[in-house]
Amino acid sequence: MNLDAGRPEAQRAIDSARRVLQIEAAAVGALAARLDRRFAEAVAVVLDCQGRAVVSGIGKSGHVARKIASTLASTGTPAFFVHPAEASHGDLGMIASQDVMIALSNSGESAELLAIVPLVKRRGAKLIAITGNDKSSLAREADVHLDAAVAEEACPLGLAPTASTTAALALGDALAVALLEARGFDAEDFARSHPGGTLGRRLLTYVSDIMRRGDAVPQVRSGTLLPDAVLEISRKGMGMTAVVDANRRVEGIFTDGDLRRTLEKPIDLRTTPVDQVMTANPRTIQAERLAVEAVKLMEDFRISQVLVVDEQLRLVGALNMHDLFQAKVI
Repeated sequence: MNLDAGRPEAQRAIDSARRVLQIEAAAVGALAARLDRRFAEAVAVVLDCQGRAVVSGIGKSGHVARKIASTLASTGTPAFFVHPAEASHGDLGMIASQDVMIALSNSGESAELLAIVPLVKRRGAKLIAITGNDKSSLAREADVHLDAAVAEEACPLGLAPTASTTAALALGDALAVALLEARGFDAEDFARSHPGGTLGRRLLTYVSDIMRRGDAVPQVRSGTLLPDAVLEISRKGMGMTAVVDANRRVEGIFTDGDLRRTLEKPIDLRTTPVDQVMTANPRTIQAERLAVEAVKLMEDFRISQVLVVDEQLRLVGALNMHDLFQAKVI
């Protein structure tokens, strides 16, 4: 089929998409208007839970349940998904009395869920149901029922779960975010759940994790002649050298840029001590600071290297932009 822009078929496809989005947006909007004390009760039940949130559903509701479990787990609420049919064949052992079960079914009559509900409740676990029918069997059995009913499905046949699954997913997200805020869960907590992602690297990587140490740190003593300082820069490959006193306290930094500016001066390079041409009181950072703070320091002051010091301003390390790129902090 040719769906080039401007052809009737293309316009029908666009109109269909708009209708779907409008129906699903309306379904989510209606949820917000219907929220009541039961939502707060559901939040309280999960907060009081000493175990984990066990999320379950079958069919399309099962796919939504998996996503809700994942969102809960990554935002501070220990959670996992259990397939209701598998639960009847042994996986029910995963559910303990300290847990809370969150069961999803648009009709509220899914046989697989209803088969395990009495067993879950017998174990002492609480039950939160998310359904589109507050008169359903699942809604009646629940300790808390959350109404996810929709006026219509986006499917023109009224058969394929579309608006109903969107509504259930949005309600699950709302529950996860309300729990996140109630727990005071912050960006650093989130990063701990995502150590392999970009956010995890940015929030869990410290200067001490990536800085150069020991002999890898370019440094010369105060009073060192300029040729020896340049040799140290060349050996260590960081485009600079720290200038320190007898106690390794940082007095300055001599960079490639400083060298270029020095070459323009009418001085004898062979007899000039580095102290006379270095940048005194350079920008420094401590090892226990986050690596992203080093990035901000470099960007704010337009520098490409920074010295790492302790509380007494003694040199303990160094890093440059290349180190930060290599560690994937930026």
